[in-house]
Amino acid sequence: MEFRIAETFTDSLSRLTGEEQKAVKTTAFDLQLNAANPGLSFHKLENAKDKNFWSVRVNRDIRLIVHRTSGSLLLCYVDHHDAAYDWAERRKIEVHPKTGAAQIVEIRERVEIVKRTQYVEVESPAPKKAPIFSAISDEELLGYGVPAEWLDEVRLATEDTLLDLNLPGEAVEALLELATGGKPKSAHTVPAGTNPFDHPDALRRFREVKNVEELERALDYPWEKWTVFLHPSQRESVEKDFGGPARISGSAGTGKTIVALHRAVFLARMNPDSRVLLTTFSGPLANALRNRLHRLIGNEPKIAERLEVHSLNEIGRRLYELNFGKPKVASPEIVRECLRDALAGAGVQKFNRQFLESEWSEIVDPWQLRTWEAYRDVPRLGRKTRLPEKQREVLWDLFTQVWKKLDEEHLVTNSSIFARLAEFYDSTDRKPFDFIVVDESQDIGIPQLRFVRAIAGGKPNGLFFTGDLGQRIFQQPFSWKSIGVDIRGRSRTLKINYRTSHQIRVCADRLLGADVSDIDGNKVERGGVTSAFNGPPPVVQELADVDAEVARVAEWISGHLANGLKPHEVGVFVRSKSQLERATKVAQSIGVPFAVLDERVETTVGTIAISTMHLAKGLEFRAVAVMACDDEVLPLQSRIEAIADQGDLEEVLNTERQLFYVACTRARDFLMVSGISPASEFLADLKG
Repeated sequence: MEFRIAETFTDSLSRLTGEEQKAVKTTAFDLQLNAANPGLSFHKLENAKDKNFWSVRVNRDIRLIVHRTSGSLLLCYVDHHDAAYDWAERRKIEVHPKTGAAQIVEIRERVEIVKRTQYVEVESPAPKKAPIFSAISDEELLGYGVPAEWLDEVRLATEDTLLDLNLPGEAVEALLELATGGKPKSAHTVPAGTNPFDHPDALRRFREVKNVEELERALDYPWEKWTVFLHPSQRESVEKDFGGPARISGSAGTGKTIVALHRAVFLARMNPDSRVLLTTFSGPLANALRNRLHRLIGNEPKIAERLEVHSLNEIGRRLYELNFGKPKVASPEIVRECLRDALAGAGVQKFNRQFLESEWSEIVDPWQLRTWEAYRDVPRLGRKTRLPEKQREVLWDLFTQVWKKLDEEHLVTNSSIFARLAEFYDSTDRKPFDFIVVDESQDIGIPQLRFVRAIAGGKPNGLFFTGDLGQRIFQQPFSWKSIGVDIRGRSRTLKINYRTSHQIRVCADRLLGADVSDIDGNKVERGGVTSAFNGPPPVVQELADVDAEVARVAEWISGHLANGLKPHEVGVFVRSKSQLERATKVAQSIGVPFAVLDERVETTVGTIAISTMHLAKGLEFRAVAVMACDDEVLPLQSRIEAIADQGDLEEVLNTERQLFYVACTRARDFLMVSGISPASEFLADLKG
């Protein structure tokens, strides 16, 4: 007997309590082992339009909905008794008349009955928006996988009502792409006689489980965790021959990391003798990529042997040690001490310590400026402070002393490591990798970009980047073109947000402009993005004092935990380490275990995750609280006070906004933002 599970089953399973899930999993294993076991309590659903729907008793109240035929069993849904029956009575499983794919379709007449029982009071009628698919023919809509009985409803849909249509996934994806100005491909068609569940679109919604081990793995991970899902709108970017360095952009939640993963695997598959590096700027993000990659190619060990995942610093240190010996790296504290000594010895009053440190970390060290001529002529992109040549001469005397001190102690900086590696690989044909894919590329630095260009920049598709300029929080902007990485004409922007609800996305987008450009003039339009699902509006509150904020956030999180969220599905973020205590008080008052994340700790099952906004990058949770958003905390007052020139204020405010945006967009379904009075000016922007 064919045994399958639907994504609707794993989604509904994740909303049950831990004890309820254990009971459901036991029943699922019993069904997989022997669906004819007389101990299993099947009940035919007489009121369901689809006569193959049955319920299976899990316990007194939980019912598992299955689709049962003589040769197959499909786990469709699980919930409390009445809710489970209601779900089954409003749906059917059918084969699409044009594509031949199996689909779970909501019965239109049942939806109309439900809608007629809902009454909503409206203060004043809003102007009606025009339908967005009125000019699309029936044949074209059917080609996108729209069920025949939903054609009229789709044709009446506006941008406000599109997400209210509960259509099969492939139809939703195509319509979203149409709504955002794209031209989706028609759904796959298969030869007559093909099993509808073997259709490419059906394989993304239903998974056949052949043994107990596969079922155990399926039930241990939510659908989006154990299948690394590639959407049709992303596939073109994965498989395209760009002919040069390429970059895929998109706002938070549009699937850039998924594209990076699939691109790395695609390159490895298409080039069987090649070695591929998938990399990003931090260790925790590299670990997350490695875990996802394992789920994607777990049954293809030959690809895993040729596809490595490392953070940039990790692979840089490893290759440096391989070619030059173990480096003696100067810590940030040592560099600061050298800068302070040079400043004190020179007796220069014009420049303060903060300016000197930023000039080193943003100009001198990244560009590896070793001569006066190089420092004099370097473009100061991203540095608003303009320095006359005489002032640069004074500064260069100080930086010369720093370089001398580091050289005497045989110390190197991280930038020095990548600069030497770039020089080495530029001079040899023996490269460690043929292709490099960089995720979160908005935060790649100057020396790291030189490094990857020296290794893989010579191949037509050697370099592939994914990132969002609106999420740049670590690096100053600089010209990629000047380093030999020119992506002009080879950049794409993803427009469908699969991770974050429409309400959260709209709220967070108010923090940033409608578009953003890099130094080389590549413009990324942030407008026109559509979310794939709805949710409740974010909660934005200004409280009287710390105690009131802690109590309110604790109440908000407790409510979601009581409604079925698990602790590890909740994240709490603050601006910096000095506000972490406020976040931990929330978890302590609830009485739920929590983990304060750092570079070494990742989210663990059973705990609420607490961290600074900088460490939020790459994480996602069903519910997120961003708290302690007070005046002088966000934007951080110490950063503003460290500005040596008012011209640099804009850059500080931009990166503070982008950091806040990153924290807010970690939320999938629920978002709360809070601060104490007077709250951050950014809270007013969120409210619109």
